[in-house]
Amino acid sequence: MNKANEAEMMMGGDIFVNALIAEGVEHIFGYPGGATLHIYDAIFKQNKLQHILVRHEQGAVHAADGYARSTGKPGVALVTSGPGATNAITGIATAYLDSIPMVIITGQVPTALIGNDAFQEVDAIGISRPCTKHNFLVKDVKDLAEIMKKAFYIATTGRPGPVLVDIPKDVTINRAVFEYPETVEMRSYKPVVSGHLGQIRKAAEMMLSAKRPMIYSGGGVVLGDSSKELIDLTRLLGYPITQTLMGLGSYPPTDKQFVGMLGMHGTYEANMAMHECDVLIAIGARFEDRVTGAVDKFCPYAKIIHIDIDPSSISKNVKVDIPIVGAVDQVLQDLIQTIKETDQKPDAEALTTWWKQIEIWRAKNCLRYDRNSPLIKPQFVLEKLSELTEGNAFIASDVGQHQMFVAQYYQFAQPRHWINSGGLGTMGFGLPAAMGVQIAHPDETVVCVTGDGSIQMCIQELSTCQQFDLPIKIIMLNNGYLGMVRQWQELFYDKRYSHTYMEALPDFIKLAESYGHIGMRIEKPSEVENALAEGLAIKDRLVFMDFVIDQDEMVYPMIAAGKGHHEMLLSPEGELA
Repeated sequence: MNKANEAEMMMGGDIFVNALIAEGVEHIFGYPGGATLHIYDAIFKQNKLQHILVRHEQGAVHAADGYARSTGKPGVALVTSGPGATNAITGIATAYLDSIPMVIITGQVPTALIGNDAFQEVDAIGISRPCTKHNFLVKDVKDLAEIMKKAFYIATTGRPGPVLVDIPKDVTINRAVFEYPETVEMRSYKPVVSGHLGQIRKAAEMMLSAKRPMIYSGGGVVLGDSSKELIDLTRLLGYPITQTLMGLGSYPPTDKQFVGMLGMHGTYEANMAMHECDVLIAIGARFEDRVTGAVDKFCPYAKIIHIDIDPSSISKNVKVDIPIVGAVDQVLQDLIQTIKETDQKPDAEALTTWWKQIEIWRAKNCLRYDRNSPLIKPQFVLEKLSELTEGNAFIASDVGQHQMFVAQYYQFAQPRHWINSGGLGTMGFGLPAAMGVQIAHPDETVVCVTGDGSIQMCIQELSTCQQFDLPIKIIMLNNGYLGMVRQWQELFYDKRYSHTYMEALPDFIKLAESYGHIGMRIEKPSEVENALAEGLAIKDRLVFMDFVIDQDEMVYPMIAAGKGHHEMLLSPEGELA
């Protein structure tokens, strides 16, 4: 090999870094180890890509996830082999169930040692196969650049999802010419983008003939950046709209046509309208069990139209009448145009009658709570947070009662501002996800809403926040219990609170201060608004706010297991409070 050719050769670690730069990646979240040392050496030698050092691999993937959810760009995480890869699996599964575009890179033992039970070897491909959209094992450095291109393409097109790339250590030190492809072509992967116009015409006809219509939108509208099209369609028709947990923010929450979130902890009016509707227009939603309740009782009178980019989601859980496969934004644009061009109009008289019934359900005010309690009500904290931020903060939530209270009481003014683990329900998600959001949006208000159980899952990331000067505002609703588990034990296990009481909670204020942050403890309702305002006003420091709330407060409404939308619990006695 002559010197000219030798100069064109590049080590695998450098190829990897240059591939990320070619993809426009600016931030990568990770934790180093022996199998990734050549990659980390390549990261050290450049200044275009910023690496965020977390304190646990699960935190790296959650942070990359929060970055992706809030920006629409693919999140990137880098972990080492063995325990690094296994620690990342929870984060990968979290992203998979919520269809989040991510590329996760795992180090691997040298190719000659694969299968020999070498030090820190696990089968990352086998372990991750059930919870990734696709995965790759790189066997030759010559294939690395093209595989990286394919990974980003698969992660970000069609129904998004996490893609894992497993890179053996010898691949990162071997050399090849770096040629990054501009495009990739895969015979087995060709996602559909445009919806079938015949199906769209059928859907428009069914929608316009409805007497009791309902629009039901989900996370696919957010992921597809289709909020404008959803708003245009909804206002064109004048129909009521409900949204899933993952869809919140893509339709104005204060608009009268919005009847609130549906499902297990949805509003009375949303769930009753779902149950009684005669035509259901499902947009970017997957009919998940927390949304449908008992499937055999779901929308018993409705013809169902389902718009989704993933053909495998259609009629998977609920049989639909008119399926439309395609990108949500393009399908909605075609649907709006079709409706505008037809002479058929919505049935105004039937729609008036339908809205009168919905207003009767809405008048029950199912989200009211005791505002005169001497104890802090979690609902009050989230209402005040919504008012003070005008619904424009990024809210990264953990999982539990606090998550549902955010969904019910925070008025999200924009899409991509509600960052939560919907499908997997991952405790510990909130703080590292908030880190990813704050990295992506350094000048924005980022809030982590958590509980005293969830925060301890990844609390070590307070150290990462200190190292990278991330001024996140942590709002912990502290009831001394694993609140949602306790709620189920109270309602369905005769108040046998088995292992849900947190009997050894730390002093969270001292803990936050030991990491170099500001800690605040709030114990009275009269202190809530001022504490929130004070914490939010501090722009350059992380503020940990410990709100001591009513231990007995539960999330209502609630649909119990095996029940339908019309069988909600609205109070502990099963009636309105």
